Amino acid sequence: MQVLVQVKKIIIKIASIDFVRTAIEEEADLSAFKEKPSLEVIAGVFLIVLSSLLGWPTVAVSGVLAVKLDEPLIAVIGGPLVYGFSYLVFWLGMYFSGARYSLIFFRWLTRVTVEKMLRWAGYQEV
Repeated sequence: MQVLVQVKKIIIKIASIDFVRTAIEEEADLSAFKEKPSLEVIAGVFLIVLSSLLGWPTVAVSGVLAVKLDEPLIAVIGGPLVYGFSYLVFWLGMYFSGARYSLIFFRWLTRVTVEKMLRWAGYQEV
């Protein structure tokens, strides 16, 4: 029984965090995903997809080339360089599109999760 009281106290503490409280008060939802994406968002998603194509597949190709051409430096130097470049392309894509939508998603997820925890703890007014 004591553990249950402690869990309820933790839930109340979580619900009092500013980010959580404003997400609940503003009834954070996913309606922003219904809007037509801007050119910036489309470019960001394109860069994220491009980074996936540049990442491991290109590293694998550099390994195959290194074996076929008997030049290990292609894989030793080229693999990490290409992978590092794909990492930078990914973060550029996230800069353009991901941060806004990630925040929207996590605000919604936070609201839904904490509201369920509060109901479970017996607090009907959310």
